[in-house]
Amino acid sequence: MIGTYGHGTHNDFVVTYDPENQNELSAAQIARICNRESGIGADGQIRITKVDGKWFMDYRNADGSLAEMCGNGIRVMARYLVERGHQGAGIFPINTRAGMKYLAVPEVEDISVNMGKVEEIYGEITVKANGHTWTGYNINVGNPHAVVFVDDLTDAGELKVAPEVEPADEYPDGVNVEFVQVAPSGELNMRVHERGVGETQSCGTGTCAVALAATLNSKGSLPAKWIINPPGGRLVVDIDGHSNATLIGPAVLLEDYDLSKYL
Repeated sequence: MIGTYGHGTHNDFVVTYDPENQNELSAAQIARICNRESGIGADGQIRITKVDGKWFMDYRNADGSLAEMCGNGIRVMARYLVERGHQGAGIFPINTRAGMKYLAVPEVEDISVNMGKVEEIYGEITVKANGHTWTGYNINVGNPHAVVFVDDLTDAGELKVAPEVEPADEYPDGVNVEFVQVAPSGELNMRVHERGVGETQSCGTGTCAVALAATLNSKGSLPAKWIINPPGGRLVVDIDGHSNATLIGPAVLLEDYDLSKYL
């Protein structure tokens, strides 16, 4: 089996192509592949398959646990489909566990993906990390996010372990946590701890959650457009008046690997 390594703003993945749905990897195999010391090293694994004749994104976190989808990963998947000749450039759908997503994929340049509705789940949450406690926003982007605003991104510490988020029963399957700093320019700088992965260089659904939280935090209104800078690079999130988010950013394929040693 061949795996292709790629990334979207350095949120990185190993992609496998399995349209006949015959080569699903186990959680243990995925964890070995994604291990940064003994494997290829990645934030997650994307299996490209088909369900009812449509492209489906089977996405797993680095520890092998199932995830609803990934905003950076779906752009990498789309880039794979177009570059490898499985799908023509242009607008096409990819189904995910968080619903159908439509992407605009040029031959080159950034990819746009309609991420669907971004919603605030009402009720106060708190995030604790590195001796600090913040009150934040509970945001759903098809997967759960806790977003807090900080004076300095270093306040979150090393993020080697998952921040403590309360109330815990709001997140029975864990939560992605975003720390956001508003720059003097009005752009947003962020760090993210992804459930099942750890701190990552970027998070597509996380930037969408941050965009809505920033609109709420600034007492703004929709539609709204934000430039967001995770460590891995710049992303743009455009939220329309109905709270539907479009994520715009790059996707790059780098190298193919023989995965047989990990299976």
